Amino acid sequence: MKHEWKEFLKNSGAEFEEDCVCTFGNPERERRIAHTGDLFCDLSHFGIISAYGEDAAEFLQAQFTNDINQVDESHSQLSALCSPKGRMLCNFRIFRREQTYYLVLPYELLEAALSRLRMFVLRSRVTLEDASDALMGIGASGTKMIDHLGDIAGNLPEKVDESIESQGYTIIRVAGVNPRFEIYGLLEPMKKLWQALDVHATPVGANVWELLNIQAGIPVITAGSIDAYVPQMANMHLINGVSFSKGCYPGQEIVARMHYLGKLKRRMYHIGFSAKDKPAAGTALVTESSTESQDIGTILSAQQNPDGDYDALAVIQTSDAENSALKLGDAEGPDVRVLDLPYGFDNEELKMKNE
Repeated sequence: MKHEWKEFLKNSGAEFEEDCVCTFGNPERERRIAHTGDLFCDLSHFGIISAYGEDAAEFLQAQFTNDINQVDESHSQLSALCSPKGRMLCNFRIFRREQTYYLVLPYELLEAALSRLRMFVLRSRVTLEDASDALMGIGASGTKMIDHLGDIAGNLPEKVDESIESQGYTIIRVAGVNPRFEIYGLLEPMKKLWQALDVHATPVGANVWELLNIQAGIPVITAGSIDAYVPQMANMHLINGVSFSKGCYPGQEIVARMHYLGKLKRRMYHIGFSAKDKPAAGTALVTESSTESQDIGTILSAQQNPDGDYDALAVIQTSDAENSALKLGDAEGPDVRVLDLPYGFDNEELKMKNE
């Protein structure tokens, strides 16, 4: 995290765990406001990789699950970097600003992703850098956020994944229960934006932003879930994170084979449960009759909701998610409820018929 930005946030009341803003002093109140009010959040727990140069687009096209040719100053996208076995090493949002592509992913995965991408540069005229200190990021969400942010920055993108350059900001519309945006810019403009948002909305810690991602059905691969899931298992194809017509990339054959020839036996579900502590990524889900060797499902991410229970995203065997009583951790663990996602699995079947 850029030192000047961290000092600015500290002076604004932020409390840190390492370089992640965990709260502004009242975590319970911050969770309560997630759906009932307007909030904004520092996004420095995500790192940023920049890619630029004459061959940048061609290079990135050969590495990621989505079609980089669809990314420009008015359109961002979700995408992923996979292993040769088709499993995600990281996923991210990618946008373009001033002829440079930017990948936004958990900071803990940035160095590994950057090193892996550099392995394939060879003679390509592309430069890859850690740009986490170059652009600051702010997330904003709320029922009145369109009005508040519009008054500050001007025009806003109307549809999910659309982006707009306005007054030095890159503003991206992202999925959410309420209108939700990610904004990126240089240090001084972002300080001014933070101060302007602080008049109308409440600053919150990173956990609240993760809760909003969970409830929007957006998976985020972290250190606990690297190389665990083919993109379709995490619903990436249902949130426009995979192109099945773009051509080759690492793991593409396996991803395509599952799409055209296979039947998904696992997919990502939104679940809820009561628990004393937050389960880590990779925590098992079981049924009352399953054995330790049976892999029913695993937690992808979990966060406490305003009621004090937990919302989570988990990759689960479809037969068990739809027909079994699930438990967290072991047979004596908390009961797990399958909740609604904001998008339907029916979209998957429709896409396959149209391709």
